[in-house]
Amino acid sequence: MGVILCDLAADPGENVARLESLDELKHDLATVAPGYRRRIRIVPAPGAVLALLEDDIHAMAVRLRHHGGSVTAVEPLLDRMPWSTCPGAARVLIETFTGLPLAQVGPRLARKANCTHLHDLAVLAATHAHDDAPTLYDIAVSDPVDGRRELTLQRDGSPLLHWTEQDGVLAAPPELAGRTLYNLREAIAGMPAERMEAARLLQWGGIVAHGRTIPLAHQSDATRIPPNCYTFQPERAALAERVGRVIDFSADGLTPGQTFSRELGLAAVD
Repeated sequence: MGVILCDLAADPGENVARLESLDELKHDLATVAPGYRRRIRIVPAPGAVLALLEDDIHAMAVRLRHHGGSVTAVEPLLDRMPWSTCPGAARVLIETFTGLPLAQVGPRLARKANCTHLHDLAVLAATHAHDDAPTLYDIAVSDPVDGRRELTLQRDGSPLLHWTEQDGVLAAPPELAGRTLYNLREAIAGMPAERMEAARLLQWGGIVAHGRTIPLAHQSDATRIPPNCYTFQPERAALAERVGRVIDFSADGLTPGQTFSRELGLAAVD
């Protein structure tokens, strides 16, 4: 749903309050406010499935080729990435998933040894390998105003999830209130199956979005970051350097995944 804001106040907090007073626009708050944007697109085809992701600092894709229910080839593509060491994660991803049954390509399998984003894409690709149609996720997280963030997710163009966070703690929806984004595993596991995947994607999008509030100089030493992925393992962290173009999609009026999709031979999706 498109939104036109007229007579904007100079105070961003006042604009947020205006939007909140209009229930029919509430889900659009994150998408019209400055903030983080992420698009995930999953495109199945006979014998292969492609999953791609683009956000402020990432443009990555994974194609899984499969036959007889097993992965026959893993093809990672890193177009835009935040660390000089990221390309090395492609080899680890190939070694992790090649030859496995699609059903065993799961979210906890050697996750910390891999690039977490490539790993997530491989899992999404395996999950949707036999789908009849593509799946499109759009995530938007507003920059904090007085400690408040709005997190929204659309699936195939329709609003699905809307969370509100205040001072790092979720305030809505009621079933998540009082939790942080870092302790949602049990809550997500108890959700209906059609929402579990979406909730996990919104959770991770919200965590990555925190980077927008941290000066780049303060997040450029990989040795100070917990070893939760390929680059941050001790043997590589000391060598890692920040690289890559940062795109603020909310400021530039762009949609993540458009150009990247075309580079992968796919038609762009509005």
